[in-house]
Amino acid sequence: MVGSVVMAAAPDPYVLIIGRLLVGLGIGVASVTAPVYIAEASPTEVRGGLVSTNVLMITSGQFLSYLVNLAFTEVPGTWRWMLGVSGVPAVIQFFLMLMLPESPRWLYMKQEKSKALSVLTKIYGPLRLEDEINHLAATLEEERRRKASVGYWDVFKKKEVRIAFLAGAGLQAFQQFTGINTVMYYSPTIVQMAGFHSNQLALLISLIVAAMNATGTILGIYLIDHFGRRKLTLTSLCGVFVSLLVLSVSFFLQSSDHTTSSLYAWLAVSGLALYIGFFSPGMGIVPWTVNSEIYPEVYRAICGGMAATVNWVSNLIVAQTFLSVADSLGTGATFLIIAGITILAFVFVAAFVPETKGLTFEEVEKIWKDRARGRGSNTQTLLESGSGFES
Repeated sequence: MVGSVVMAAAPDPYVLIIGRLLVGLGIGVASVTAPVYIAEASPTEVRGGLVSTNVLMITSGQFLSYLVNLAFTEVPGTWRWMLGVSGVPAVIQFFLMLMLPESPRWLYMKQEKSKALSVLTKIYGPLRLEDEINHLAATLEEERRRKASVGYWDVFKKKEVRIAFLAGAGLQAFQQFTGINTVMYYSPTIVQMAGFHSNQLALLISLIVAAMNATGTILGIYLIDHFGRRKLTLTSLCGVFVSLLVLSVSFFLQSSDHTTSSLYAWLAVSGLALYIGFFSPGMGIVPWTVNSEIYPEVYRAICGGMAATVNWVSNLIVAQTFLSVADSLGTGATFLIIAGITILAFVFVAAFVPETKGLTFEEVEKIWKDRARGRGSNTQTLLESGSGFES
C-alpha cells in the first residue's frame, strides 16, 4: 500500500525505485506466508486445491491489472494512475486479514491450545476433530524434540530436508525459466513483435492472455487433487514445450519472409494462447502447492522462504535477460532455448518430484526419509494404507 503511493507520487526515478522496493518486499513476504498458511489450515484431501486458489487470486489480479492498464491508456498521467491504484486491493486485503485466525499448527506450537482447538472446530466435523487434535499434538511434540529452531545451513545438513529443498527450489526455478513471466510481462511486446503494432490492440490481446491464465488456474484447482501434482506437471510441461516450438517457428518464419503476413502474427498469438493454456493449470500452481507441503514442520517456513527466493531471483534473471537475448539471437531462437529448458524441467520433475496428492505432511516426510536412506518411496501404498482418504 505504502509502496504504491510512493510510486504514484514519485518525482524522479530514484523515488520510484524505492516505492518498487517496498512493493517487492510486501509481495515477497506474502508469496512465502500465504501458501504455508493455507496448507496448514486445510484438510489433506483438498489442500492442493485450496493452496492453488492463492495462485488463482494472483492470476486474476494480473487480468485485472491489464484491464486497469487498458482503461488508463488515454488518461493524463497514465503510469501514475496505473501504479497508484494497486494500493486499493492492498487496503482491502489488510482489513480482511484482520478477521483471519492464526494457523492451528502455529497456535499449537506456541502452546495456545484453546485457540488452536477453536480454529480446528471450524475446519473439521466432530467425528474427525479428535483424530486431528491427537495427530497434531503428536506431530508437534516430535518436532519440539528434534530442534527448537533452525537456521539456513541446517536445511543442507539433513539429507532428507536437503533433497526435499532440491525438489521444491528446482520446481520454483523451472517455473520461471520455462518462461511464464516472460510471457506475462512482455506479452504486449511479444504481440507487437509478431506484427500487431497498435498499442491498444497489443494490450487487448494481452488482456485475453491474462484471462486465459486465470481460467487455466481454475482448471488446475480441480485437477491438482484429482489428477495429482506430478502427472499434472509433466502433462503441463509437454504442452508448454509444443507451444514454445509454435512460437519459435512463427518468429523464424516471420524473420525469413520479408513480406508482412498476418498469418505469422496469428500463429504467434496462437502459440502464446497455447502456452498459457498448458502452463497455468500445471506449472503455474504446482510449484507453490508442492512447496507448501513437502517440508517437515520445523523447516517449513525457512525452506518455503528460500524456495520463494529462488523463484523471485529466477524471475529477475529471466525478466532482465529476455529482451536482450531476443535482440541478440532473435525471438525465435530465444523461445527455442526456453523450449530446451522445458525438456530439462520435464526430466527434473520425473526424477526428483514425488506425488504428494492426498498425503499428510508426515507421510510426505516419510518419502524423503526413504529416499535419503536409498529406498524408493511408493506413494500409492501410502495413499491406500496411511492417509485414510480417497485417492
